[in-house]
Amino acid sequence: MPGGRDDDTLMALTAQGEEAAFRFLVQRWEPEVKAFLIHMLGSLEEAEDLTQDTFVKVFRNSGSYRAEGSFKSWIFRIAGNLARSRLRRRKVLRWTRFEPDRHQPRATGPGPDGELERGQREMEIQKALDRLPARQKEALVLHRFQGLSYRDAAAAMATTVPGVESLIQRALAALRRDLAGKVI
Repeated sequence: MPGGRDDDTLMALTAQGEEAAFRFLVQRWEPEVKAFLIHMLGSLEEAEDLTQDTFVKVFRNSGSYRAEGSFKSWIFRIAGNLARSRLRRRKVLRWTRFEPDRHQPRATGPGPDGELERGQREMEIQKALDRLPARQKEALVLHRFQGLSYRDAAAAMATTVPGVESLIQRALAALRRDLAGKVI
């Protein structure tokens, strides 16, 4: 059972034809990859398709995978490349924040006025995020929402750590300017 093994070992086993190792990689990484793709594409259906495409590429490239960096960076690079390719084809860049419990009924919470205000606030934030350049949005998603370190985000985006830091700083500054006076 591959449960206690690290990702590099699982990739080596996958390259040797161990289906259980690959299934474990999919089980381990599918939720994070799908959440990242939902953020990038704004569509659950497209995210599911590209999540599957990501793992097809992982499987096909298992023989050439080199454990020289972080597996997490490598898989997010694959997913990011697929997402950017899809977005170029669409010529539309949207952002949807993935919150699984958002559509679950709440036992207690703010009344209708509070929900309306929250909805308006989220819509303003959504619009501001939609206006960010793709690379700034990607850096922000990888670091803030997917929890990648600056180094891993840089590897996933094929850039430098200072490049990722700069992209995130510019994204946050743009969001602050865009949302000034609109959101509390």
